[in-house]
Amino acid sequence: MKKFDFAIVGATGMVGRTFIKVLEERNLPINKIYFLASSRSAGKKISFFDKEYTIEELSEKSFDKNIDIALFSAGAAASKKFAPIAASKGCVVVDNSSAWRMDSQIPLVVPEVNPQDIKWHNGIIANPNCSTIQAVVALKPLQDEYTIKRIVYSTYQAVSGAGLQGYKDLENGIKGEAPKKFPHPIAGNCLPHIDVFLPNGYTKEEMKMVNETRKILGVPDMKITATTVRVPVFDSHSESINVEFEKQFDLDGLKGILKNAPGIIVKDDPGSSVYPMPVDTAGRDETFVGRIRRDESVENGVNLWVVADNIRKGAATNTVQIAQELIKMWNAYGKSKS
Repeated sequence: MKKFDFAIVGATGMVGRTFIKVLEERNLPINKIYFLASSRSAGKKISFFDKEYTIEELSEKSFDKNIDIALFSAGAAASKKFAPIAASKGCVVVDNSSAWRMDSQIPLVVPEVNPQDIKWHNGIIANPNCSTIQAVVALKPLQDEYTIKRIVYSTYQAVSGAGLQGYKDLENGIKGEAPKKFPHPIAGNCLPHIDVFLPNGYTKEEMKMVNETRKILGVPDMKITATTVRVPVFDSHSESINVEFEKQFDLDGLKGILKNAPGIIVKDDPGSSVYPMPVDTAGRDETFVGRIRRDESVENGVNLWVVADNIRKGAATNTVQIAQELIKMWNAYGKSKS
């Protein structure tokens, strides 16, 4: 089997360290691997498959090494600067930041949903927002069968979605300390405020969900609204998704479609208190769906409760899955930039 050279950019962050864990678990065909980060982390040691590596400082010369695939999770500013440099050297960047997601020339990919879009990359592939990823995994098979008319998102998002500082705000807030990351205490509280507010009254996170869902599902005028809320949970985002379809559906048939869809585990026995919860999904790569019931206020509506680990499926695992799909494509058709 052909092996490929990899780089991890942002290797010391929460997502970067999870990249390493998922790469080890999935045992990708890696020949050489380089770990890149800011000057603050350069020189530190990091372990991969029980071998120790020295973290290198990310620079404009970092991609002079004929790297095949680089997994980026170093923030939008770093991605804007360094991803084009990497791509110009023949490296394919799979980027976890918001930098490229809505660029019409760059595919936005969830492998269970639109792997075909990888084919038209020009050296950069964008990984969607964590809250969008789990939503579209659940929605894609239903869109294919019933055609979605409208979506209402309400999210309950873990503090790890705000990075290590968000995690610490909850840990320290439980002890009674003041928040440093969030504008208000998160312990014992819910904040209807993720990212900045926009002129239309929505937050940036809410509009990410709207616009990214449209792009990934390939329906630019799909009717979608969203309210995103930060809750005092460490890991895994939960989402209430209300969907209205163009076509009629049988509820048991709809459940069967979800059960047979890739990447989904249905947990739906409310009579026995069986439904997805963050404590069950943390550390898992699947998207869990439950509380599946008709919306009796409209003709063809359904309610879904969707939960997934936002650091794994919502970031690191989805990025690694894109790399796996890219390698499959190269093995089948040969490596090229697009």
